Amino acid sequence: MAVAAFMVSAGATNAQSLKFGHIDTGKLLQAMPDRLDAQTQLEKHAKMYEDQMLAMQNEFEKKYQEYQEQAETLTPVIRESKERELAEIQQRFQTFRQTAQQDISNKEGELMQPIIDKAKKAIDDVSVENGFTYVFDISTGSLVYYNESQSVDILPLVFAKLGIK
Repeated sequence: MAVAAFMVSAGATNAQSLKFGHIDTGKLLQAMPDRLDAQTQLEKHAKMYEDQMLAMQNEFEKKYQEYQEQAETLTPVIRESKERELAEIQQRFQTFRQTAQQDISNKEGELMQPIIDKAKKAIDDVSVENGFTYVFDISTGSLVYYNESQSVDILPLVFAKLGIK
């Protein structure tokens, strides 16, 4: 009986020592000064692509207008050649746009990762310093920190419940 009472009181004490916190990482990242520099660099990088796409679009429009003006007077072979040229320009534009979008996305990741890492380290440090067991990100509804030494991994219990070995 005494052992059971001790177990219950120890469990209650352990439950009382759990300390939960929350943070809005979206607001944190927005407030970080490094983000403004990264945003400026990303906009400059994207502008380079926008300028090139505008030049490609202007080239296409100019050639298309010339084609329309001359279409009725062109021989079938020349008309077909001009149509192929227009299709190739359009295809180059589409490929360039996809490549540019991917590169801009990669650049954003490259610029933001150090900022995200810095924020994560600060969250971890504050969590440890203040004795938090769990910290939830209220902007995404996810867990951003947990103290492994004060946490029980219930995955094996769930596996057992589901009969997964």
